[in-house]
Amino acid sequence: MARDEAKTADERIEPITAFRRIKAILGGSAGNLVEWYDWFAYSSTSLYFAAHFFPKGEQTAQQLQTAAIFAAGFVARPAGAWLMGIYADRAGRRAALTLSVALMSLGSFAIAILPTYAQIGVLAQLGLLAARLVQGLSLGGEYGASATYMSEMAGSKHRGFWSSFQYTTLIGGQLTALVVLVVLQHVLSKAALEAWGWRIPFAIGGVLAIVVFWIRTGLDETRAYLRAAAETARRGQTMTLFREHPREFAIVLVLTAAGSLAFYAYTTYMQKFLVNTAGFSKDTGTAIMAGVLVLYMLIQPAVGWLSDQVGRKTTMAVGLAAGAVATYPVMTAIAHSTSALEAFGLVMILVLCHAGYSAVNAAVKAELFPAHVRALGVALPYALANALFGGTAEYIAEWLKQAKMESGFYVYVAIVMLVGAVAAARLRNTNVTSLIADD
Repeated sequence: MARDEAKTADERIEPITAFRRIKAILGGSAGNLVEWYDWFAYSSTSLYFAAHFFPKGEQTAQQLQTAAIFAAGFVARPAGAWLMGIYADRAGRRAALTLSVALMSLGSFAIAILPTYAQIGVLAQLGLLAARLVQGLSLGGEYGASATYMSEMAGSKHRGFWSSFQYTTLIGGQLTALVVLVVLQHVLSKAALEAWGWRIPFAIGGVLAIVVFWIRTGLDETRAYLRAAAETARRGQTMTLFREHPREFAIVLVLTAAGSLAFYAYTTYMQKFLVNTAGFSKDTGTAIMAGVLVLYMLIQPAVGWLSDQVGRKTTMAVGLAAGAVATYPVMTAIAHSTSALEAFGLVMILVLCHAGYSAVNAAVKAELFPAHVRALGVALPYALANALFGGTAEYIAEWLKQAKMESGFYVYVAIVMLVGAVAAARLRNTNVTSLIADD
């Protein structure tokens, strides 16, 4: 009887046509890009606004304090992941995606209009912290919801390829934040950019988030969620996740620790590393990273396609292992590089290694969990690992630099990546054993 009811419910769910699949992927991708643009606008402009909120001390001390606020945003991400993961599994992927982008818009507009320390004192610092916590809540929910949505919409034959657009747009968001900064650097004087121009990227992000809110309200819901909603009321239960899927939870935690730490070391922190350690100007450092991110973004679908052929487990394990081996010598070489082209090539080595993880991580994590706890299972361990490793990457790097032990950061990144590579090598082949049953 229960089987007949489930079959009847399944028959009422419309099949996913090729057009609807592509529309869903593009719609989810656009929102993901804007969310990450808003998140990375902080790090790309922090060199310009740090002194407005933390006027005391020299440049490294100011950056250390803005890095602390950056890390604080990650503290809110596990809470956002937990709440939004539950919401996505109970109310639907589309509902969670819509709510997350609304919160991000609120946080971006808040930073755009926030008074400085000179105007309201310590309240400016607290306001900046509050805005980043709101953005952290948003992004904590965004990753799990978007990774789940895009993986469920992708289809089994090309899941690696289609789900790679989740990270393509993540990088695209970071790239867009850098491009906006590059444009402002050429349109505004340095004095104007440091005085008020740094607010413009946050205002742009707030407006784009409103547009995406409207787009996301028109997205289709996934068949996997609709089937789970028809078959069980035990959706999005935290204790069910811990009781029935502790191994998968731990795997996502370890993989994300490695992938997130490396990502922030190779991209977000790298922009400051090129300026403060390698000695390039702010404009040159920004231009180098903009070029890196363009290529890094474009190779994601190719690596995703490769994972459909050779296995996502293999792609991820090789990428993390290569990164573990390359990090120390390559970052040492970047620190002593003398030309922008040389630095560009060296950073490209690191992000090419990381692509083995980034292109497939959304699909791998989503494929480990059944639909009724999938969004929560992807989001919560991801956000916890990000808070512990990704969110603290810049702070640890800056702290070690102040302590005259900067190379210790390279070793730290390499060790965590090696642990992640071992965990990836021990995965089952999710190309064959995926728990996403819907095409």
